[in-house]
Amino acid sequence: MRTIMARSPSESFSISKRHFQWITGKGGDDKRQGGGKAEEEMFAFSTTASSCDDNAPMKVEVAPPPARKKGPSPSAAAAAVSRFRSVLAAAIAGRHRPVGIGHRVTGTLFGHRRGHVYFAFQVDPRACPAVLIELTTPTSTLVREMASGLVRIALECERRAGGGKKLLEEPLWRAYFNGKKCGYAVRRECGPAEWRVLRAVEPVSTGAGVLPGDGGAYGEMMYMRARFERVVGSKDSEAFYMMNPDNSPGPELSIYLLRV
Repeated sequence: MRTIMARSPSESFSISKRHFQWITGKGGDDKRQGGGKAEEEMFAFSTTASSCDDNAPMKVEVAPPPARKKGPSPSAAAAAVSRFRSVLAAAIAGRHRPVGIGHRVTGTLFGHRRGHVYFAFQVDPRACPAVLIELTTPTSTLVREMASGLVRIALECERRAGGGKKLLEEPLWRAYFNGKKCGYAVRRECGPAEWRVLRAVEPVSTGAGVLPGDGGAYGEMMYMRARFERVVGSKDSEAFYMMNPDNSPGPELSIYLLRV
C-alpha cells in the first residue's frame, strides 16, 4: 500500500477533505443539509490530524477487553470443598467398614510375646477384618503348640433363645487348643493398635515373623499369616483351614467355630 505524506498542514487538510468527501457527498444535497453535524465532526477530525507531528506515531485507542466472568463465590467454593471432604471421608471409612466374608480369606494370628493371641480374617489384605477375636491364651502357648506341627483351635458359644446373630457375630466363646481348655475368647472391634499390625504385615501373603515392640513390657509382636479356606457346615458351625502354598510341608492349623 502506498503512503501519502502531506508537505504542509494546509495540504494535509485538503487531502483529508478530498479523501473523506465521499462520506458527505454520497447522499445528495438533502443529506448534506441533514448531515451538517457529521461534516463538522469530519472537519474537526481533519484539523486535529493536520496539527499533529508527521513523525509522531499515531495513537490508536483500543477498547478494553471484556470483563472476565467472576469466579465462584466464597460460599460456592466452601460448599465444593465440603463435598470433596465428605467423599474423601466416605472413601476412608469404607476401608474400615467390615465386609462380608467369602470362601477364601486371609488369616493373621498375632500377639505380643508376653501377651495374648489375636486372630483376624480378612476378605482382602487391605479390608477391615470380618472377624477379629482375642484369645486369653498366651502367645507362648500358641508358639509351643505350633511347634508340634498340628494345631486345632475350637471356639464354642452358647445358643441363645431367640438369638438372630450370625455365628461370626457372637461376642463370647470358650477356647480349646488341641482338645484342652484354654480360657475364653472375645470378639473385638479393630482398633488403632490392631490396624497398625495388619498394615505392617499387609505385603505378606504367607509367612511368620516378628515385628519390633513398642517398648512396653509385653515384648515384640509375633505374627503368622496365611490363606485360609472357609467351610460352612451350618448356621451353627464353620471351620477355617490354613492352606499351605504349593502343598509345601508346614504346620497344620484349623480353627473351628461352634454354637452349642
